[in-house]
Amino acid sequence: MKSRTMADRIGIIGGTGALGIVPSESLRRASIENPYGDPSSPVLEWRREDTERNTQFFFIARHGLDATIPPHRVNYRANIWALKAAQPDHVIAINTVGGISPDARPGSLVFPDQLIDYTFGREHTYADGVNNSIRYVDFTMPFSEGWRGRLIEHARALGLEFRDAGTYGVTQGPRLETAAEIDRLERDGCDIVGMTAMPEAALARELDLDYAVCAIVINQAAGRSPPGTGIHDEMKRCVEVGVDQLRRLLGTL
Repeated sequence: MKSRTMADRIGIIGGTGALGIVPSESLRRASIENPYGDPSSPVLEWRREDTERNTQFFFIARHGLDATIPPHRVNYRANIWALKAAQPDHVIAINTVGGISPDARPGSLVFPDQLIDYTFGREHTYADGVNNSIRYVDFTMPFSEGWRGRLIEHARALGLEFRDAGTYGVTQGPRLETAAEIDRLERDGCDIVGMTAMPEAALARELDLDYAVCAIVINQAAGRSPPGTGIHDEMKRCVEVGVDQLRRLLGTL
């Protein structure tokens, strides 16, 4: 008698380079009416099956399928709303970041447990007094501790290079930071810096999504690289290394 498989529905919001994890046979889900406008991309869907688990993946490209939407122009509300409609059990946000702390090394993964928001002018809540009434969500721990812990367990079992906690400083972008700004972020307690975790994480909390970040460190933050280091060459190389680690991680889910 064939054993019964367990099923998971996993949503993924992918940033720079993350389209590399999407198989060519993925399907586009039909668009649904979205009160917040168009999401960055269609929801791409695929399935992975084995004898013990049947996992369904739902993917949104945060910057669009052609990577043309800058961080401050992303329609975060539409993206999270569209992903919620797919009814995932868990959501992984894939964010490329710069490493501030010495152990946030390029090519490694970080599963942050905290964040500090330095962004401005972004539509950051569904409780806008127009579509929804005010809701004061608890954001003490901005990421799902249970889901984050499960991702860390899988990363540890695979022997991936990762950091299991840290504070994500979210800047406005799209320009990179100055060395003085990175010094300030370090004084504030930030371990990594990126441009897209907010308001995404808060919106996911408002919709009760089980959301955690898997950050790929693709460069050392401003003022941290050795003199003469080409930052864009480092980014390209480390995106490939990080996405390979991410692909292995998803393969175990």
